[in-house]
Amino acid sequence: MAGETIITDVAIIGAGPTGLFAAFECGMLKLSSILIDALADIGGQCTALYPEKPIYDIPALPAVEGARLIENLAEQIEPFNIPRLLGRRVETLEGHRGGFTLGTGKGDIIHARAVIIAAGAGAFGPNRPPLEGLEAYEATGGVQYYVRRRADFADKTLVIAGGGDSALDWALSLREVARKIYLVHRRDKFRAAPESLRQLEEAVAKGEIEKITPYQLKSLKGEEGRLSGVELATLDGESRVLDADHLLAFFGLATDLGPVAQWGMDQIRSTIPVTPSSCETSLPGVFAIGDVATYPGKLKLILQGFSEAAMAVHAIYPIVNPEQALHFEYSTSKGVPDTK
Repeated sequence: MAGETIITDVAIIGAGPTGLFAAFECGMLKLSSILIDALADIGGQCTALYPEKPIYDIPALPAVEGARLIENLAEQIEPFNIPRLLGRRVETLEGHRGGFTLGTGKGDIIHARAVIIAAGAGAFGPNRPPLEGLEAYEATGGVQYYVRRRADFADKTLVIAGGGDSALDWALSLREVARKIYLVHRRDKFRAAPESLRQLEEAVAKGEIEKITPYQLKSLKGEEGRLSGVELATLDGESRVLDADHLLAFFGLATDLGPVAQWGMDQIRSTIPVTPSSCETSLPGVFAIGDVATYPGKLKLILQGFSEAAMAVHAIYPIVNPEQALHFEYSTSKGVPDTK
């Protein structure tokens, strides 16, 4: 229900992995919190972009799919009964350290002592190729920018365009289910992890993937939005048409901080500088964690976002409890606080 009024200790903007873990840390310190996200589901990019893509650098999990990681984080915060405002974008922020008021586009009002921005890269959308009639093919699924279910591409002929990690990762992953995969890039060199490059060359040698370089997308072939082929061209004017059931275009994401950019915080290229030891922004009482935060030595890894969440929440504790010292305890000693 929209138009709610909520009073809480910490308002967490963004319900991706770092936002979810920040909510857990709040619960462990007996701080109340609320999760707010513009998307209809929790999980951020893990849910929206790569729910079935394995993640390999989460401690103690040799491999975990994006969706499963979010399920685990949601299970972790269950004991704290943390409310969620999903499908809402925070439009306004007013007040000061210890007393903020946030407003959403659906009329919700949130009163919070501190704010954590865990908005990832902000609002995001794909960089779309400039092809005639693109919208019609997007509407039918002939052209897509994300892979949410690998099973959707079973026994299909795919043209995957792009030269970065996403293009290579999905080419390598989908070769197990697709009938045929063409990997198209405008240069002979790809910008990806060394292990992905090694696996690609191995897959090409085995005939599992056909690498086509240096070609660019020129046009789409089909009728009434039903894709049947993709025309490619070189800078020298050579052209080639590939049969295709789907075009998967991975040219990166266009990101936008949205209203957050108008809240008076320092910014550097759509990121928010923070104090490394606390993750506090230039606006006292407002903290930023995850991909949206930047500082010297920053690594854009989920595991670093988890660490930032813990530091931010511990820095928030004295804002909420100014007269009460926080005695640090390990979870093995104190367990999960009783929420009853």
